[in-house]
Amino acid sequence: MSTETNAEFVINIKGLCKSYGAFDVLKSISLNVRRGEKIVLCGPSGSGKSTLIRCINRLEKHDAGDIHVDGIKLTDDVKNVRMVRADVGMVFQHFNLFPHMTVLENCTLAPMRVRGIKRKEAEARAMEILERVRVSSHAHKHPAQLSGGQQQRVAIARALCMAPTIMLLDEPTSALDPEMVREVLDTLTLLVEDGMTMLCVTHEMGFAKAVADRILFLDQGEILEDNSPTDFFTAPRTDRAQRFLSQMIHK
Repeated sequence: MSTETNAEFVINIKGLCKSYGAFDVLKSISLNVRRGEKIVLCGPSGSGKSTLIRCINRLEKHDAGDIHVDGIKLTDDVKNVRMVRADVGMVFQHFNLFPHMTVLENCTLAPMRVRGIKRKEAEARAMEILERVRVSSHAHKHPAQLSGGQQQRVAIARALCMAPTIMLLDEPTSALDPEMVREVLDTLTLLVEDGMTMLCVTHEMGFAKAVADRILFLDQGEILEDNSPTDFFTAPRTDRAQRFLSQMIHK
């Protein structure tokens, strides 16, 4: 464990900055996440939510500041990046499943290649997890044969097959039809009950209220609120958060 970071926190971010040209996406973000915490990130489009979680596993390279994930400092060191990515699961908006592979093959590829797990063991674990997210009957189908909700649950299962210590979710329901949203949110609720550390970017405020330990509200690249769900929904500190919540309620 690095001496630069507090062992209490599984994620430690200090002074994180990220820009695209002249546009500052993240402005000196500092954030500590305790092991097992469930954090929901919300805010208007373009506020920096997705960029923040993508920086945590180096899908985006930050310009300034420090990020430690489970004691590992994220730099240009490829070895450190690989170590972090091996222990941090990521679920995207658009599933990103390999279309030419079956569901089972999608779920066993990384454990076999990255973890060195034998095929038989990887398949057994994958089937257990697919059962848990209620898509085991589709194990030998290709992604195109599944509904959007089923594909997203497979994407969640694929991430879980790596036995991550942290799950990052980037608007996991935004590409789904409304009737499919509930099945994915129900799956995520199961993960929460297992005690996994989770950071989830979402506009599903009911889900946020039900599962989050903390809610971060971002706007224009800054964390304006870092509250408990009760405080955020009943007494937001900033006018900007109040306007956001009002708009979400009246959607």
